[in-house]
Amino acid sequence: MNKRYIEIYEEIRNAIVERQYSPGEKLPSEHDLCKKYNTSRGTIRRALDLLAEEGLVHSLHGKGVFVLDHDTITFSFGGLVSFKEASVGNGEKFVTTVPKFEEVIIDESLHQKTNLPIGKEAYYIYRIRHLDGERIIFDINYFLKDLIIDLTKEIAEQSIYQYIEEILKLKIGFARRVIQVEPATMRDKQNLDIKGYPFVVVVKNFAHLNDGTQFEYTESHHRPDRFVFSDFARRR
Repeated sequence: MNKRYIEIYEEIRNAIVERQYSPGEKLPSEHDLCKKYNTSRGTIRRALDLLAEEGLVHSLHGKGVFVLDHDTITFSFGGLVSFKEASVGNGEKFVTTVPKFEEVIIDESLHQKTNLPIGKEAYYIYRIRHLDGERIIFDINYFLKDLIIDLTKEIAEQSIYQYIEEILKLKIGFARRVIQVEPATMRDKQNLDIKGYPFVVVVKNFAHLNDGTQFEYTESHHRPDRFVFSDFARRR
């Protein structure tokens, strides 16, 4: 399979992240990019589609493709990536702290909230993401203990998904997501530098292994001024 478009996407993406292209700047035309990379227009368009999916560029009909301001942290709904992968992709250096790491039993009320099986043990974790000394993401995680075995606070401070795939050798398959804007609660105010915002953006993530088994429920509470969530849709 021709992966040339991925190489081109990665090269242009790195140039954007490294500020070789400034926000608002127009990228070279498709014709010029075809000449530069000695490839077809279709390949260039696939690379530009990936950049648009990630929220890095925007195409204006008849005018060209322009670089977007990426000081915000962009998460794509089209893929399933860990926070660590997303933050590295955005060129940001976060610190994760874990003020809560407990074990709970999934009862009826937790089942209704998380869709995890009643009676199962789960790790119950708070993770706070810090950037430039500010707390801007507050994650509430539930991971099934019999699937994500031997999870520790130290692993949670790094990347749980990396642990699942590289150490436990489990294949993460897909997730269902629900996105809501909710009033900021006292718990949000205790765990985020809320800066007076009366609401937070909450992304609820029901993640499954490749065999369809749900292993995780997470609520990510986001301060609204620092985040952009993007998707890419094509009319069939």
